[in-house]
Amino acid sequence: QVPLKPGRSLMDWIRLTKSGKDLTGLKGKLIEVTEDELAKHNKKEDCWICIRGFVYNVTPYMEYHPGGEDELMKAAGTDGTDLFDQVHRWVNYESMLKECLVGRMAVKPIAAPKEISSTLSEEKKQLNGMLPEKKVLGASAKDITPSYDWFQTESLITIVVYTKQKDMNAELVIVDCQDKRLRGEIIVGDHSYLVEIDLDHAVQEDLTVNIAEKVGKVEIILKKKDKTHWKMLGQPLEGHNTFIRQVDRGLFYRKCKLVSKTEVTHDTKLFCLLLPKSTHLQIPTGQHIYLKQIIAGTEIVKPYTPVLPFLPLDFKEPSCPDGAHIYLMIKIYSCGLFTQALDHLQIGDYISVSNPEGNLKKSKVQTAEELFLLAAGTGFTPMVKLLNFALTEVSCLRAVKLIFFNKTEEDILWRNRLEQLALKDERFEVHFILSQPTKDWAGRQGKISSSLLSEFVKRSRKDSKVLICICGPTPFTEQGVQYLKDLGYSLEEIHAFTA
Repeated sequence: QVPLKPGRSLMDWIRLTKSGKDLTGLKGKLIEVTEDELAKHNKKEDCWICIRGFVYNVTPYMEYHPGGEDELMKAAGTDGTDLFDQVHRWVNYESMLKECLVGRMAVKPIAAPKEISSTLSEEKKQLNGMLPEKKVLGASAKDITPSYDWFQTESLITIVVYTKQKDMNAELVIVDCQDKRLRGEIIVGDHSYLVEIDLDHAVQEDLTVNIAEKVGKVEIILKKKDKTHWKMLGQPLEGHNTFIRQVDRGLFYRKCKLVSKTEVTHDTKLFCLLLPKSTHLQIPTGQHIYLKQIIAGTEIVKPYTPVLPFLPLDFKEPSCPDGAHIYLMIKIYSCGLFTQALDHLQIGDYISVSNPEGNLKKSKVQTAEELFLLAAGTGFTPMVKLLNFALTEVSCLRAVKLIFFNKTEEDILWRNRLEQLALKDERFEVHFILSQPTKDWAGRQGKISSSLLSEFVKRSRKDSKVLICICGPTPFTEQGVQYLKDLGYSLEEIHAFTA
């Protein structure tokens, strides 16, 4: 993110889009845009970008873009869909840029069909782009694509998904049932399999998910509202029975209830959200979710990493999540449109929460002998579950070191708890570094730098397996990664948390 000029906040942008001003320069007319025409609009003062077949004049948005003008200019006069998906897949650009819509591209890109009829043979499914190409070559579709079946008793409906994957676990299965609409998503590597059905009859709120981890069988058990015999499971919905890359799937949201809000520091609060009874969702360590709010008629989305309700001090037993609550540690900014709206939510209000995303591989943590965590401000949030997971479940781990950067002492999140943990567990140590300390501060001061990292991030042995995780504001993370590379750490040994 880059600092924006005064009067260029998100709220200012929303006001401008509602002012009635002509932001496209076409007086409200929509046109068909050829590739040649799009290519002409490639300057800061005249910039058009195509996203998913729609063309937007982003010239008026330049000064409001949190990532800066240069980021937008990377896609000037071209199809920016891939670039957009890498950086902003979760942003609702249709809502943000609706007043900037110029029109459609003249030639529509050909997309793989979203829905595949179950009557197609396996071979045709392959041709229709159901499967990743590299897998199609080596195996038949039948061997790879999960499949499902269902059966019923007098009171239950059981849907069985055969994932054909060993090591299936609860974190890889996400199930939602809302108003007869069942959605079950199974994560298989970087792909996902979807069962999405408008059920034939009503079911009760609570559902059960059973997983046979070794054979990769997933059971979704629904309770019938009445003991009717179902002639069919229901009508398949758009994405039903598809197996595609997760990034092509799009985010799915459910409404969660705010059940508590507690103060952590002077400007940071711990929000506790309750999942619906009809949702099965466990958020893996190192992954984030998105919160979605409608503010002044515009859909705004922001990423947050769930934390634990508190930092455990005893790591004998893995702490089992109750599966019903999500805890988020959120800094409330005095001029932050989104966090102010969050802070104004009352207990009992609802907010939309997405499926989890993230690319931290647990195996990287499980093989680490030394774990270094570099956090700035609320960049501490991904470290909470990571710390808990590492100290509880990583048997080869010898040491965990948290280097925690903040402006002042008042800003340090869970300081007391972290200091207690350092006393209690000899593998863990924490260092607080302040950029704006008072005269009384006896600890280290400064900002992230090469010399500071060379002092704190050191292998205890030459051949020690090290993992360094870093999270904070974008400049902090980018500088930190560069300093670590300069100090001789490989990209394999560094994981930067970005949303």
